[in-house]
Amino acid sequence: MVERLKGKKILVTGGAGFIGSNLSEYFLEANSVRCLDNLSTGHFHNIEHLSERDGFEFLKKDIIDFESCLAATVDIDVVFHQAALGSVPRSIKQPLKTNASNITGFLNILEASRQNGVKRFIYAASSSTYGDSYSSPKVEEEIGSPLSPYAVTKYVNELYAGVYAKLYDLEIIGLRYFNVFGRRQDPEGAYAAVIPKFIDLLLKGTSPTINGDGEQTRDFTHIDNVILANELSAITTRTEALNTVYNVACGSSVTLNSLFEEVRSILGKNDPGIENIEVTYGPERIGDIRSSLASIDKAKNNLDYQPVVQFKEGLSRSVGYYMDLLKVD
Repeated sequence: MVERLKGKKILVTGGAGFIGSNLSEYFLEANSVRCLDNLSTGHFHNIEHLSERDGFEFLKKDIIDFESCLAATVDIDVVFHQAALGSVPRSIKQPLKTNASNITGFLNILEASRQNGVKRFIYAASSSTYGDSYSSPKVEEEIGSPLSPYAVTKYVNELYAGVYAKLYDLEIIGLRYFNVFGRRQDPEGAYAAVIPKFIDLLLKGTSPTINGDGEQTRDFTHIDNVILANELSAITTRTEALNTVYNVACGSSVTLNSLFEEVRSILGKNDPGIENIEVTYGPERIGDIRSSLASIDKAKNNLDYQPVVQFKEGLSRSVGYYMDLLKVD
């Protein structure tokens, strides 16, 4: 059992989003939580159940505005920075908006944290930083060239974090998330993640589309592993664990074809008709990474990180969550 973070004043940016709302809920059990979100991609219903609880505060603010960041970081002990404009395809269509949120917004919250004396700053980095690197598994110190504006922004975050750690004596940890999935991940919209999208479409009797041949691999990481990595980053007292980045993953990967088959098999136990639905294939997406498998040795050694939910168990939990959400018998 991991020692819990207790008695701290916490800021979660992007706190009404998928990952942020899960962090807000988890840390509110033993801390006070300030949640900042402009609700552009997050949803208030993700945190509505927290809004009446003692110690919870919601700020509808945008990290692009520096004054909002200054106000949000007052009296905060630990920042968990999750706010960003996600999605590789969206960044290709909207590079300026992606840059404003992910680079200007990141620098705003980082500088505001410095000015208000926040000591520990933990931020969501991304596996997209590995870009065109062919090495496998992905090791933190070996990256390639970015393949999308989104990847550029997440790499710039790491550069800024490194500079701030050296210049201003901040304790900063970046967590390179690999394909996070689980409860509250939005299945709707053009930029929905693949797992909730597959589940949603199959429950509706519709054939999902895979871009490419489906043999691209992903290291899918359940939300509970992400929560664990954030908590470990907040409580570590090891000097060598600070001011660096870590892969947050399971250290195993599956193809998208295998993912589809797994989801179809689980859902087919309740509705045999789903077993007859086949996947369709579309053109490859520009900016996509072909193969993604993480080494998690660095996080194991420095943070004592060990995945608590493996892929198949997480997938089963996710299917159950969406079936309950959609009131499927």
